[in-house]
Amino acid sequence: MKPVRQEERTGCGIAAAAAIVGVSYARAKAVAASLGISAQDRRLWSETAHVRRLLARFGLSVARKTRSFRSWSELPDCALLAIKWHVEDSRAFWHWVVFLREGNRRYVVDSNANIKSPLRRDFGRMKPAWFLPVTMRRGVRPPSS
Repeated sequence: MKPVRQEERTGCGIAAAAAIVGVSYARAKAVAASLGISAQDRRLWSETAHVRRLLARFGLSVARKTRSFRSWSELPDCALLAIKWHVEDSRAFWHWVVFLREGNRRYVVDSNANIKSPLRRDFGRMKPAWFLPVTMRRGVRPPSS
């Protein structure tokens, strides 16, 4: 998977979707905008509906309900993870990252522009709260350019 850096401080959900789908941040941002989704909307990083809708528009299926993180080995081959989970003004927020397993290789794709490498294997440092499994849906065509 090719990493996509978020171009806005709050664009991690858009960047995570772009990385999973294999499009640029600008393309994912344009599709998000067509759905009424913006990085400035706090719901993008405090609720799951926006990122699920965005990925669905690209032909992916995302679980409707979050699943508690128990261990890295129990994650599906592709998942959105909520890390840096915290509460502000009685509302939960997090940073979206993508977990991938390819054969025996597993890693996290992190869109944060301030980290050294977007491909992470420092599993002990990341503290996922929960995750959403992501799968391709058959017969669904992604939006054209």
